[in-house]
Amino acid sequence: MCLAIPARLVELRPNDQAVVDLGGIRKEISIALVADVEVGDYVIVHVGHAIGTIDPEEAERTLALFAEMAALNAEVQP
Repeated sequence: MCLAIPARLVELRPNDQAVVDLGGIRKEISIALVADVEVGDYVIVHVGHAIGTIDPEEAERTLALFAEMAALNAEVQP
């Protein structure tokens, strides 16, 4: 199973590179597979590559669900 997550683009760099922010964690990724992205856009990230863009509201809903799952998992773990 593969998992791709939405992340907000915070910096564009040369050579199709960019920095995304996911809950305070910043990571450099490749944006070679997506066209015309700008700082502030949300992209879907899989293994260090942006593979598409996502609507900001949908990205926020998805991230909120991930946070809810993490909280529920923390309650279940001893």
